Amino acid sequence: MTDYQGDAAKSPLELFEKLTEQGDKVRSLKSAKAEKAEIDAAVQLLLKLKVDYKKVTGQDYKAGCPPSENSLGSENGLAADGNNDEGDDEVNPWSVSTNNAKGVDYDKLIVRFGSSKIDQALVDRIEKVTGRKPHHFLRRGIFFSHRDMHQVLDTYEKHKSFFLYTGRGPSSQAMHVGHLIPFIFTKWLQDVFDIPLVVQMTDDEKYLWKDLTLEQCHQFAMENAKDIIACGFDVNKTFIFSDLDYMGASPQFYRNVVKIQKHVTFNQVKGIFGFTDSDCIGKISFPAIQAAPSFSNSFPHIFGDKKDIQCLIPCAIDQDPYFRMTRDVAPRIGYPKPALLHSTFFPALQGAQTKMSASDANSSIFLTDTAKQIKNKINKYAFSGGKDTVEEHRKYGGNVDVDVSFMYLTFFLEDDEKLEKIRQDYTSGALLTGELKKTLIETLQPIIAEHQERRKQVTDETVKRFMTPRPLNFNL
Repeated sequence: MTDYQGDAAKSPLELFEKLTEQGDKVRSLKSAKAEKAEIDAAVQLLLKLKVDYKKVTGQDYKAGCPPSENSLGSENGLAADGNNDEGDDEVNPWSVSTNNAKGVDYDKLIVRFGSSKIDQALVDRIEKVTGRKPHHFLRRGIFFSHRDMHQVLDTYEKHKSFFLYTGRGPSSQAMHVGHLIPFIFTKWLQDVFDIPLVVQMTDDEKYLWKDLTLEQCHQFAMENAKDIIACGFDVNKTFIFSDLDYMGASPQFYRNVVKIQKHVTFNQVKGIFGFTDSDCIGKISFPAIQAAPSFSNSFPHIFGDKKDIQCLIPCAIDQDPYFRMTRDVAPRIGYPKPALLHSTFFPALQGAQTKMSASDANSSIFLTDTAKQIKNKINKYAFSGGKDTVEEHRKYGGNVDVDVSFMYLTFFLEDDEKLEKIRQDYTSGALLTGELKKTLIETLQPIIAEHQERRKQVTDETVKRFMTPRPLNFNL
């Protein structure tokens, strides 16, 4: 059984014919200048059919080139989803880019990845179940996609527990503000649901992918753990672990890794992650290590031998390929599928075409930046949606859809009314780009300063407490 529920039952030829028919329909609607909503719906179906076709055949759809009768997809319907068929967006665990100044088209991404949109009904249900106002990341669509969140809420309403799992790939000493997004939201989830959390530090992954020593990767994990702890997690409900340390100390964790490895073929990981014959074998086997924390009995000190406690994973959507693989494997080794909540990407200062990079100091606001550095970076590098002159801006207004300062405010300005006022004023031209940047600077400076103060209180002993395998406080 796979997580894929599309047209897998259809033959490749039937799917090809359906795709050809849908393509003709889209062209017909466009030439007839049909309503935009009707065209968009037809295009969405076309994109979904292309995904279905690739999952069944393992090949991209090409008009006029029908598949051979023995065309088969990669085993169990798992296939690569790195590049958009339209050539616009590239989204995978190592690279995110788009040609669109507005950023990645997340509606298309939902169709390509086969997840579900977080709609108002789900946001309302989360509010009803928790009795708390939904986090502004949910209200504003920053967390925009999910897998099985309704099932998690069903479980919670039956007074059964679940647990949270998220992670960090420690590739540098300092984290940037974009890295905070999943942890800020995970902290909120931990508080409102009162549940345990495991945080995986994939120092092994960074050693395999980066030109770094094992010692550097492990040290980065320890330093990054301090920033994560500074987000305010409860030590009595949170276990942070380094793969390099925990894998050798937990037989049950490693046994789950081996179970996953046995049920995923080399062809599958090549299809999902784009590995080549020249990649080291560590990369090929790593996805099983990122999958293992999804299963409760990987942590016997927390859950004992219970293997039926469901996991909820808040993460950026570029990590979804790992967990599509995990969800495919889970029922075959007797475990529940993990549920997911996906976030959008935090854009680079230079624009939403890419996400922030820890390797480019000027693309990011780092958690170690001073108030002066924050001000200078925003004023100098933050891409503007304003017009070239004050006169033009006053007359025509700015474009918040491409303005990075406004995008950052949607993440960090909690006041909905104030954010909407800024949107209206900038769009009308009443608010200038310099004034918008000033608002962002005044919003971010205290947030970063407060984080730095909290981090100063996190000692090596504090890190050791969070990273020591131990029971956590929660009700099974």
